[in-house]
Amino acid sequence: MSNRPLKYVRVKLLCQQLVTAIFSGSLLIPYLVIQPAQAQVTEFCQLSPAAAQTKENLRLSALKGNQDAQKSYQALIKKHAQELQKCRSSTWPNIQALWIRLYPCDMKAGVIDQIMDRMVNRGYNHVYLEVFYDGQVLLPASANPTVWPSVIRTKGAEKVDLMATAIQKGRQRGLKVYGWLYTKNFGYNYALRGDRDGAIARNGKGQTSLYVVDNSSQVFIDPYNEQAKRDYYRMVQEIVRRRPDGLLFDYIRYPRQAGSDSIATKVSDLWLFTEATQQALFRRAQNNKGLDLIRRFLSQGYITAADISNVDRLYPQEAEPMWQGRVIPPQQKSLLSPTARQPILQMDLWLLAVAHSMQGIIDFVSLATHPPKQANIPAGVVFFPDGNQTVGQGYDSRLQPWDKFPNSLQWHPMSYATCGNANCIVEQVKRVLSMAKPGTQVIPALAGNWGQSVSNRPPLEVQMRALRQFGSKLKGVSHFAYSWQYPEHDNDRKFCRN
Repeated sequence: MSNRPLKYVRVKLLCQQLVTAIFSGSLLIPYLVIQPAQAQVTEFCQLSPAAAQTKENLRLSALKGNQDAQKSYQALIKKHAQELQKCRSSTWPNIQALWIRLYPCDMKAGVIDQIMDRMVNRGYNHVYLEVFYDGQVLLPASANPTVWPSVIRTKGAEKVDLMATAIQKGRQRGLKVYGWLYTKNFGYNYALRGDRDGAIARNGKGQTSLYVVDNSSQVFIDPYNEQAKRDYYRMVQEIVRRRPDGLLFDYIRYPRQAGSDSIATKVSDLWLFTEATQQALFRRAQNNKGLDLIRRFLSQGYITAADISNVDRLYPQEAEPMWQGRVIPPQQKSLLSPTARQPILQMDLWLLAVAHSMQGIIDFVSLATHPPKQANIPAGVVFFPDGNQTVGQGYDSRLQPWDKFPNSLQWHPMSYATCGNANCIVEQVKRVLSMAKPGTQVIPALAGNWGQSVSNRPPLEVQMRALRQFGSKLKGVSHFAYSWQYPEHDNDRKFCRN
């Protein structure tokens, strides 16, 4: 053997170690352990197919009542948890998460185990579990004091707590399990309640989100409405009681509209036409002139020179119309005629209306994240990197002011751009990083699948390598979604075919 080249000896030893690991039901393949040419399938802390199959065989045997298999299965789960933690702590990204929705069929014995095992097999150490979506909440029917129905409404299963089960089985495998919630999108069930009609957001055309969004399950609420705030706060408190490892708040925005309506350019495009939102807007006036012009602007969609003259006559003791945030430049004080002041005042009113809409979102985020903060549970916000953009004098219809979210929250930008390669995805992440304050934990969400392109997006490993350049600023990345990676299993679970 001493006559063999050193390279041959090293490769043979590595092969022997790898074979031993595979047949022992292990091993998390560490970052760049073999050669660069082979690293593309080994650099993400993923288990070998043989190790994953060994574990699955034990799970199936244990389900059939084999006690020895049950003991071996539990031992292997613990071993894989330790290996996952060790690998992720020394491999970028330290946090690798997967988004998932559970279904009523998942209460069948062994299903949650199988799901969580697959998370570990793919190198994930965080799970983002959907706990409030489409107007239903992942609470047991027997312990659900919220205004929303439980996800599981099967007779005889009133006490089944899928959230608590998923958290427990995830942690058993070394996974951190976060709760993922819709926020301003309360779901169609909420719209069916006659006693909540005033809480539904409306634009100046008399429309609710049901009229402007293709998905009829999406019902957006007025963030200034006290009833809506109380309903949501109560639900978040119930989720916090189950002590997830974190909470992520999604749909923190207004409805996304299509075509020309995707840009808000006039006051009727804004979701200002509910009682609570308007009363809150009126309270921003700092004198009678300001209040009068705000009312006229809302009712007409504009103000005229005649409106300004009328207001001046009504309140001669006041100077300029004033409201929160309005600053009058020195040069404007010389513009005395209503005609000269009209375009300035109209633009200021438009900016006030947009700012008021956005402030409602920021305030709702503060309310929603208060229960987890009180419980010392991390909270994060999920947003579109382009949801806060301006287009000319208009704004993206989602009016998502994510750049104003506090850096005490995790930022999860949905970097879903499609251009056939990773460049546009990199640009979205770069934009978020450039606007994030120091200390902000940014964890981009990527859409796609391992080993194949999906919807004009490159494979996940290509996207991940492209983001590696930001490694010092990004400690985590998440992938949307389990249903993309395991579409057949997702459908089987959805329709109880497993």
